[in-house]
Amino acid sequence: MASRRIAQSSVNWAALAERVPPNQKANLAAFKTKSDKYLRSVVANPETPPKIDWSFYKKNVPVAGMVDKFQKAYEGLQIPYPVDNVTKLVEAQEKEVQQDIAKFVKESEVRISDYQTQIATLKALLPFDQMTMEDFKDSFPEQALDPINRPSFWPHTPEEQEPGAPNAEPHH
Repeated sequence: MASRRIAQSSVNWAALAERVPPNQKANLAAFKTKSDKYLRSVVANPETPPKIDWSFYKKNVPVAGMVDKFQKAYEGLQIPYPVDNVTKLVEAQEKEVQQDIAKFVKESEVRISDYQTQIATLKALLPFDQMTMEDFKDSFPEQALDPINRPSFWPHTPEEQEPGAPNAEPHH
């Protein structure tokens, strides 16, 4: 019976090992060794204490009342099974994580659709090696050189512009 109860709550070590990062593999191996040792010790012992033939001892022990005293103490012995206080906490944490995962999936789907829109826009453009400067200005007005409205100095990077110029990099 004890082995059946333990078998029902046994750990899928292979699935757990897949999720453990490489730097934690040694800790997992040590934990598995301790768990296996504990499992072997539990399975080696019976679930219920062995039955004692009290009538045999009552006949052979000369001290009156001693066997009755031991029998009462032995039969009154109850070893409590540990109370599970952690499962509810783990289940609550699992629900929180599931909500976080669902939120992340929804946010990821939004990001994916945005990225797919950007990819479609880029695929619709002329290839850069076939673009003229006018095509580039039409496609990317904020990046194209505009000597009339936004004059700049060569090499036309923000770091090389005069402070206060429209294309200048802000100084901190």
